[in-house]
Amino acid sequence: MNKDISKCIEVYKDQLELGDIQVAYSALMKYMAELKTKFPQQYLTGHISFGSLDFTYFSFYNQYLRNHKLRFGIILNHKKMQIELWLMGQNASIQKTYWEILKNTDWNKNRKAMPKYSVLEICLVDELDFEHKDKMTATILGKANSLAIQIEKFLVEQGSNKG
Repeated sequence: MNKDISKCIEVYKDQLELGDIQVAYSALMKYMAELKTKFPQQYLTGHISFGSLDFTYFSFYNQYLRNHKLRFGIILNHKKMQIELWLMGQNASIQKTYWEILKNTDWNKNRKAMPKYSVLEICLVDELDFEHKDKMTATILGKANSLAIQIEKFLVEQGSNKG
């Protein structure tokens, strides 16, 4: 770590004193829980992983994905403050296998290397708009469901019974 940890802790403490971070974090975590409860019934959902202040996510999957050691994730990217759809493998080997299948697709357009934690990452909403939360939620759920169906169909067509 290049930064002086003592200085970073002081900045962190100062920001916590203001109280805005706690309010924002609480609202974001409640929203992720709300998204999870509204997710289409055709998928099972995993627990919310609160992680650190980089990503918060929950996974969703069906029997096909489970059989192939894959899961989709609805990701809150804290740094970019956007909601993303990720396709994740159970381990690095599974991810590498599916990266080879998906690396030249439109979903991975402009990506030269496999993402660090997933096989693909697609932005669903690039600006969180809590003034129009219902519309934002409908967009996220609609895009996530549509893309998941398209991606799964592509994998089935590729005959990808890996894993």
